[in-house]
Amino acid sequence: QLQLVESGGGLVQPGGSLRLSCAASGDTLDPYAIGWFRQAPGMEREGVSCISSRGGKTLYADSVKGRFTISRDDANNAVYLQMDSLKPEDTGVYFCAADWGGPILFSACMSPGQYDFWGQGTQVTVSS
Repeated sequence: QLQLVESGGGLVQPGGSLRLSCAASGDTLDPYAIGWFRQAPGMEREGVSCISSRGGKTLYADSVKGRFTISRDDANNAVYLQMDSLKPEDTGVYFCAADWGGPILFSACMSPGQYDFWGQGTQVTVSS
């Protein structure tokens, strides 16, 4: 069974950068669409970005467009989220998730309910 482990979170000042990693084991990532989600205290989990199986399509939440970049390295069974120009409102626990085959409508890849496999999350705190 696919297992996902996030890493790379931490404390960063506004305007700084972090690179999150999502490492997979138990299966190859190649056929899975991958999503990044975040959850702030008292808030619902929200979609940040997603990438189709084999990486042909990507999607970003409006709040991170132009600042975050999702990528995948199927040879190393990993997906990354490069986060630049971070803002305090980016603070939260970031999760990666996998969906075998991906949704029929790619826009659905930002919905948490689409995913079957989740990591445990990594904390990102943006504060001065």
